[in-house]
Amino acid sequence: MNSFTVRMARWSARHPWRAIVGWLVFVALCLGIGSAVGTHSATTADYRVGEAGRAEAMAAEGGLERRAAEQVLISSRSGPFDRDTAEAAAGDLTTRMKRLPEVAGVADPLLSEDHRILMVEVALKGEERDAKDKVDALVGQTDAVGKAYPGLRLEETGSPSISKGVDQQRGDDLALSEKITLPITLITLLVVFGSVTMAGVPLLLALSSVAAAVGLSMVASHLSPDAGVGTNVILMIGLAVGVDYTLFYLKREREERARSGGRLSSEALVDMAAATSGRAVVISGLAVVASTATLYLASDVIFSSLATGTIVVVLVAVASSLTALPAMLVKLGKREERRARRRAERGKPVRRTRDDSGGRVWAALLRPASRHPLATLCVSVLALLALVTPLAGLKITEMSRDTHSRDIAAMRVYDRLNAAFPEQRVTHQVVVRADAARSGEVGGALRELARRADADPLFAGVGPKSDGPDQKSAGASRVRTSADHRISVLELKVPYLGNSDQAYDSLDHLREDYLPATVGRVEGAASGVSGDVARYADYPAHQNSKLPLVLGALLLVTFAMTTYAFRSVVLGLIGVVLNLLSAAAALGLLVLVFQGTWAEGLLDFQSTGSIGSRVPLFLFVILFGLSMDYQVFVVSRIREAVLAGVPTRQAVLEGIRRSASVVTSAAVVMTTVFVSFVFLHIIEMKQIGFVLAAAVLLDAFIVRIMVLPSAMLLLGEASWWPSRTAGRAAAASAHPADGRPVVDVR
Repeated sequence: MNSFTVRMARWSARHPWRAIVGWLVFVALCLGIGSAVGTHSATTADYRVGEAGRAEAMAAEGGLERRAAEQVLISSRSGPFDRDTAEAAAGDLTTRMKRLPEVAGVADPLLSEDHRILMVEVALKGEERDAKDKVDALVGQTDAVGKAYPGLRLEETGSPSISKGVDQQRGDDLALSEKITLPITLITLLVVFGSVTMAGVPLLLALSSVAAAVGLSMVASHLSPDAGVGTNVILMIGLAVGVDYTLFYLKREREERARSGGRLSSEALVDMAAATSGRAVVISGLAVVASTATLYLASDVIFSSLATGTIVVVLVAVASSLTALPAMLVKLGKREERRARRRAERGKPVRRTRDDSGGRVWAALLRPASRHPLATLCVSVLALLALVTPLAGLKITEMSRDTHSRDIAAMRVYDRLNAAFPEQRVTHQVVVRADAARSGEVGGALRELARRADADPLFAGVGPKSDGPDQKSAGASRVRTSADHRISVLELKVPYLGNSDQAYDSLDHLREDYLPATVGRVEGAASGVSGDVARYADYPAHQNSKLPLVLGALLLVTFAMTTYAFRSVVLGLIGVVLNLLSAAAALGLLVLVFQGTWAEGLLDFQSTGSIGSRVPLFLFVILFGLSMDYQVFVVSRIREAVLAGVPTRQAVLEGIRRSASVVTSAAVVMTTVFVSFVFLHIIEMKQIGFVLAAAVLLDAFIVRIMVLPSAMLLLGEASWWPSRTAGRAAAASAHPADGRPVVDVR
């Protein structure tokens, strides 16, 4: 036994304090370096995809990119609306805002249709993604004017303040998630180990791995920009796999300690655990990394950020299980040995280490598969397929600003803004690039496009209302041209919410009818439509175009990793099929719960009638990686027995029985982590937490306890094809002289 994992564990076991101190120094360095270099956040340009992205790039080229804006609503606190006072407040606010270095300009005040609200729009300088950091200065001026006019109510909203509110809510949600996850995880580990010390080891290593990963992710963000979701995924995946990997290792060490009855030293026990569970942890970790890396093929900044966070935290968790964990096990083991010697000196019986390697419960759960494998396989697969059926009604959409929680104050003001100024709800930007010599022709085509749109009930018609008699025509007032006359932008208003069917229909009219009939006739002109609705439409389309590539790579990676781990093409194929089945069943369950309204009160959400566009792909990629944890650990135990000469049937039942308790314990911990995300406010994070929790439970309790053993029992020796090593070992049915199983550590 001289593999890399054993050599690492052996060194840590021989030098425990060096390993422990070295790990703590590593964590501190990661956090220190990460804090020093900071996080490189994704820019607006990083989010550009599809036609909307191309249009935004053209607008930016001409200095006509859309600016982030805040809207301040001025209304009466009580009684009738005093327009003169409101206009005075609007003038004061305008003067104050224009003095701020963050402000690019302030529009003239607009009066609502019912003459009860005055709205002042403030455009900000700089990147759209950075605008949320500038909101505080604007809110300060809004509050100051509100205090100067106590009879008026001044409320501020806009994309920047909403983004800031979402970030604050996400931070509060993460704190809540930690409060839920950590105690339940600790209780679960107490039940598993029956010892506070042993329960604290997995949690301590998982948290330290998360801390180190957060620091490293800051460094990694300078290669792959952070989209603001890195911390979420590091916490979620880090706690899950960190506890799992430590749990696998700890349980195996406890099992070997109980079996040895004190005859082996702590160092020898760690060597044995490293050769089995340590190898399984490394393979599992590499499988998660390889499968998650396929997300980079989606060419999406958010998926890349999710992939980076997951890969970093998994690699760190694997490193902790190979370095700090063996050292801690040796120190704890020696403490137990000293206690045992003191008890022996006092004439007291030595406490035996618990061996939870199987029992009546797991024997009962395995009885259907062992006695009726074909029937168990058919019933289990049919049950999973029944959960898959809701996928026929799957509706995927990009979660828009309108889906954010109304617990955010800016969202409540946003609703009032939409009600009072419906013409401000959605803006399409038509961007055209052509030779400067054709600027007049382009301008004429855009004005013609605007006239056609004005006659369409899907659009807002004329521009913002004005009391002045010299209102310009809508089309002429909305066309802007760059200084070099190469880029032109036309803005068109739509009086419907961004996630409504009417808003999407208006986009289709623009792209399919009005644009080709006008700008499309200008020779050499490149054009596109951007705006929030265009972004919401183009992102799912972009993702769907990448889906075959990502899923194909994912299936190939999963098959290759499983085949390599067990030297079996059959097990590789089984692993792919079972992962597809459990992921599809979990996704069907997600559709059943979140696309309907029956579970809204139970899970505290408002159904959008759809699933977030990023959820399905994230589920498949992450689940395929995490399922390898259970697959590797369970099948490794089976393969150990087969290599020791045990017949495959007996090895399957014994291997699953001995690994069932640790797999289910790990699944409970992982599910707890994921379920905590169901309590978050962000609907897409709710969906991700729910679907991952459902997938893990299905995988651990149905796939690994029912489907996998049934399939392997029916296949028998064919499970190991084309490898002949396992078959020869089973046929020889000979055990080593010391009775220990032969361990393959290649």
